[in-house]
Amino acid sequence: MYLKGSKYSYNGRKRRSNPFRVFFLFVLVAAGLYFSIYIAPETQPLFIPTNTPTTPPEAFISEAEQFAKEGRNAQAIELYQKAISSDPKNPSVYISLAKLQMFETHYEDALKNAENAILLNGNNAVAHAIRGWALGKMGNYLDAETAFNRAAEIDPNNPLTFAYRTEILVDQINAGQDSLNTLEKATEYSRLAIEHGNELMETHRARGLLLEITGNYEDAINEFQIAISINPNISDLYLALGRNLRAAGKDAEAITAFERARSLNPYDSWAPYYISRTYSGNGEYAKAIQQAQDAIDLDPTNAMFYWNLGTQYYMSEDYTNALTYFRLAIQGGTTPNGEIIEGIPLSYDNRVPELYYMYGIILARSGNCQEAAEIVKLITQGIPNDTIAVENAQYMTDICKSGTFDITLTTPTAPVPAE
Repeated sequence: MYLKGSKYSYNGRKRRSNPFRVFFLFVLVAAGLYFSIYIAPETQPLFIPTNTPTTPPEAFISEAEQFAKEGRNAQAIELYQKAISSDPKNPSVYISLAKLQMFETHYEDALKNAENAILLNGNNAVAHAIRGWALGKMGNYLDAETAFNRAAEIDPNNPLTFAYRTEILVDQINAGQDSLNTLEKATEYSRLAIEHGNELMETHRARGLLLEITGNYEDAINEFQIAISINPNISDLYLALGRNLRAAGKDAEAITAFERARSLNPYDSWAPYYISRTYSGNGEYAKAIQQAQDAIDLDPTNAMFYWNLGTQYYMSEDYTNALTYFRLAIQGGTTPNGEIIEGIPLSYDNRVPELYYMYGIILARSGNCQEAAEIVKLITQGIPNDTIAVENAQYMTDICKSGTFDITLTTPTAPVPAE
């Protein structure tokens, strides 16, 4: 049946195509193809974090080496640590870091990094030598010797092993823990260090430290100057040079050296300490007091610095302040920040008797005879073979027996601190 005009007719005529619609569809298809081929591969998916460029460890190492050459050890240490974080399997970075930490007196950190290097390469002689160096600086001389022996087994002629070994033997002598042949061994190791590594700063540094303890100050000055010519940016070298210049009577040059050490490491408390001692030797007590206070400000837990400040007040006849700081040096105490000051026990070592009898004389002169009597007892029972200390203990007793107390009294038997 044919239904005229019906919209349901199957025989209706087809519409003609619209050329504009065809063109528009063609453009859409072409754009889609272009996006899928060229745009989509370059586009990151939404909500996925993009990759951050990673600095290669070599960049950190290169910058750290440059900082180390400039004497900027704190920055160099930080960059070596970043290099390790980037690549924790490179033993040479641990070794470089440990060396710098040793010069900055961060001995525990240096020990840890030397041991990390050994874990990665157990046959690295320098790593074992630095381990021995760090252990020795921490007073563990027995284990230090074992570490040095292991380094020598790996490389019998390594000059750094000889140099570090010399330095630790010098420390043993200074600490009173040497044996009959300690100085002889140190001398031989120092000779071998120079023989096998004359071009190294460390070998001349070790030689200078050895010459210093034997009183060969001019030769020590020469060795430290050579070491500085090799590496002019290590504060420790200038401290050592200054000590020997001062011992040789060259105070102006010594202060210059100490100031250079302070410029390289403003946080090192030993530079102002040595400057204070130098000024004191010239009778410039006001300057000495200021420098002594600077040392305490940098390291408020070191009892030796309180002793030094007390000495400067004593020499300038300010006995009240001298008494305060001598008491802190002997008895210890607590800083305003709650840090502990460990007192210095009486012994025959390192001029310690001077501290006690200077303190005792002030106590006696000011009428504090009960406390003075305690110092007398400590000296006569603790260090009876120190004749100067015993004589001054008797002087305290005589003052208290006389009943004449005058803190301004001067006497030929009053102690004069050794410089």
